Amino acid sequence: MTRQRLYLYDTTLRDGQQTQGVQFSAAEKAEIARTLDTLGVDYIEGGWPGANPTDSDFFADAPATRATMTAFGMTKRAGRSAANDDVLAAVLDARTPAVCLVGKTHDYHVTEALGIGLDENLSCIAESVAHVVAQGREALFDAEHFFDGYAANPEYALSCLQAALEAGARWVVLCDTNGGTLPARVGEITRAVIAAGIPGERLGIHAHDDTGNAVACSLAAIEAGARQVQGTLNGLGERCGNASLTSLIPTLLLKEPFCSTLATGMDAKALASLTRISRRLDEILNRVPLRAAPYVGASAFAHKAGLHASAILKAPQTYEHVDPATIGNERVIPMSNQAGQSNLRARLAGAGIQVAAGDPALPRILSVVKQREDQGYAYDSAQASFELLARAELGALPDFFEVERYRVTVERRLNAMGRRISVSEAVVVALVGGQRVLSVSESHGENGEDAGPVHALWRALAKDLGPWQGSIDQMALADFRVRIIGAGTDAVTRVTIDSIDRSGAAWSTVGVSPNIVDASFEALIDAIRWKLIHDNAT
Repeated sequence: MTRQRLYLYDTTLRDGQQTQGVQFSAAEKAEIARTLDTLGVDYIEGGWPGANPTDSDFFADAPATRATMTAFGMTKRAGRSAANDDVLAAVLDARTPAVCLVGKTHDYHVTEALGIGLDENLSCIAESVAHVVAQGREALFDAEHFFDGYAANPEYALSCLQAALEAGARWVVLCDTNGGTLPARVGEITRAVIAAGIPGERLGIHAHDDTGNAVACSLAAIEAGARQVQGTLNGLGERCGNASLTSLIPTLLLKEPFCSTLATGMDAKALASLTRISRRLDEILNRVPLRAAPYVGASAFAHKAGLHASAILKAPQTYEHVDPATIGNERVIPMSNQAGQSNLRARLAGAGIQVAAGDPALPRILSVVKQREDQGYAYDSAQASFELLARAELGALPDFFEVERYRVTVERRLNAMGRRISVSEAVVVALVGGQRVLSVSESHGENGEDAGPVHALWRALAKDLGPWQGSIDQMALADFRVRIIGAGTDAVTRVTIDSIDRSGAAWSTVGVSPNIVDASFEALIDAIRWKLIHDNAT
């Protein structure tokens, strides 16, 4: 059976930029566009040229891509021709091969938001699309509020789609702009649209996640016959986000009925890069990756219960719906005070540590884990620290460096502008290859820097470790979490640090102490040691 072509349309750089707290630079947009191109998406929507300086700068020097670079804009304004609309002109001036125009399809929005007649709106759609096509561009029409519009006035909503198609649009895209339509209804309306004469091979779906159903709604539209799907990496987008391509793509490529009936521009190699690409986007945005994200999350294939771990050792499919390696992720067998021999053997094997059956170190490692968790450590969320603990008990922990002492001071003072700032200074003395190395670093929080004693310590510790410096320069701290364990004079502080490197690897370490700085330093040292081990720095 010949598989039908399904087209993947990425709007991370445009709709994803509307996420609260997200602001791309032109250089970051260029990097993301190049990354998306390696993934194999068919369209990359770069933004709205003329709407802001960043988007205009991006299109002025947009990277060459195999994917069709697309500029976004809106249909012409009422009362002027398409050729004389300066907003539309700015979109066309980006000179992208494709242009996506958004237009109203809900009669209420036409009369109330635009304040024009229904027929005039149809003319705006048709004339705008025809103008784009006349410039030799591929035209796409985003049917804004389509599902709400169809519910209120199906004849008019359909007439908007027909106007765009007759004017030459390659695609008309059904947009659930408010994100309130449920999957069954999306599928029903998509089938009705196709039955009304809109070909499925010219029909797309654009879903928002306001009910948590954006991916399900997208899949429902595809099952109904739509052959283009729009979304964003990691589900970025306004309000609750858009349909997440990091969930949609593996579902489409690995799950029935999609994988056997549809073809995309992606292959197995591209799919295996998905986890790395997802985490790279979070790194660019300085966001903490969502551990529970489907397919690509750090916990997506984590098996904590001893019963589960035992079954996974015998047959991974007992508790895994797909092989994590297919999307570039990995299986995790966390260690905790619930752990047994099955978890331990699986976790050690996953770290590449071979231990003979009956090795007395196994019960010793379990005993240490449980003892330290009684003290406040949590190894189910700090796999790297567990691995270092196990290596130490097995006598397999390389001696890269040793911290002889450290000191941190915090001072409040006036800067050159007369503003009162907090300045942290850290001094670290380490032994590296028998040589004593002293490093000093200051963190003052000016010019966008992070501030605080932990940041100063990290900078000092990572500043000069001799032959290991190349590996350390590749890593960065992604997140820092603090929890107080216990109460009163018996309370201790648990610090968990998430680290990442440029290859897309991510790992977590933990430190515990009555002193928050000391706990942080313990987790920092573990983070560096784990990185050096996995870079084969021995």
